[in-house]
Amino acid sequence: MDNLVLKGTWNTLKGKLKQAYGNLTDDDLRYEEGKEDELLGRLQQKTGKTKDDLKKWFKSESVSNPEKTRL
Repeated sequence: MDNLVLKGTWNTLKGKLKQAYGNLTDDDLRYEEGKEDELLGRLQQKTGKTKDDLKKWFKSESVSNPEKTRL
């Protein structure tokens, strides 16, 4: 995932994803270090978005929160 650095807490981002895509479950949003591609794959399947679209969304959300989270 080319070391995308997210700003904001993962829990906050999960909440925003769940609001935007009501069909996402906690299992879909399970993050494990080193398995970023698996997370993106699950999100792609459920949202219909491309990896690039998802990365852009994460980057846009990171602007509003000063705390860094590496995804």
